Amino acid sequence: MRDGCKQLAKTFASVVALIILLLLPPAVAPPSQQVVASPRYQLFLNIVGELWTQINAAMQYQLSLAKTIEAIRKPAKERLLPYFRKARISYPPSAVTLVCFKEEKVLIVFARNGSGKMKQIIVYPIVGTSGSAGPKLKEGDRQIPEGFYKITGLQPNSVAHLALRVDYPNKFDRTNAIKDRRKNLGGDIEIHGHWFSTGCLAMGDPIVEELFLLAHDTGCENINFIVAPCDLTRNKPDVEFNKQPGWLPDLYKQLKTTLKRYPFERGSTWVADVPLPEIPREAQEWLERLRENRDKSNGD
Repeated sequence: MRDGCKQLAKTFASVVALIILLLLPPAVAPPSQQVVASPRYQLFLNIVGELWTQINAAMQYQLSLAKTIEAIRKPAKERLLPYFRKARISYPPSAVTLVCFKEEKVLIVFARNGSGKMKQIIVYPIVGTSGSAGPKLKEGDRQIPEGFYKITGLQPNSVAHLALRVDYPNKFDRTNAIKDRRKNLGGDIEIHGHWFSTGCLAMGDPIVEELFLLAHDTGCENINFIVAPCDLTRNKPDVEFNKQPGWLPDLYKQLKTTLKRYPFERGSTWVADVPLPEIPREAQEWLERLRENRDKSNGD
């Protein structure tokens, strides 16, 4: 996917630099200044070493991604296809939008149909989140970002099974940080598997396999990711605006306007189309201890 393409682009740039270096006329130093390893020769060795590193990294990534897709394709696709058939949209779709409502803890998948319109495909439950309503402002605040994002790549070797990378901080986040004089915005935001998360969306392993395959088959460049504090088409966010940056109300207005363009299908409350993945007992006990430790820390 895109990560592999980036690696190959770097490799191509290195090849071009190497060719230019070899085509340049040699700069011959006076006999008294000549050394065995000239600067040009050392540069040549450095470029060759970097070139091999990039080629190897790109190959390893592509091999790992290919093995992952091969392993998950059949079961994940079998779970996905009934929802696409019901929506009468061919698989893979030409474009996808993922909509996250933090308060409702749901991730809604929309896909573009043949006439170019978005249609709701499936509603996933979010297993693990952190923080509260409001944007992510700095590293370590445990907040899930809010706004309009892209999926920039796939991580087949994630510590949380599999992951989709999110482009936080994006241009909007960086621009506002400069205005607010904020630094250390954090990063490494993902939609991943397993059951616990700090600033990311933990979806459980079966669900993330479906999302991973969908992103791979659709193409990360064709996926939008919208994160809102709640279903802004129905509810008001539980946010103390006097404690938030001045630009946040405008962001929520933009989110609300955009969300109204999507044909949501839900009842009086949001109900996921699939059950929450079962959390192993060991993981439940670990999460319980973690919550207890956090409660003690907050009380001190």
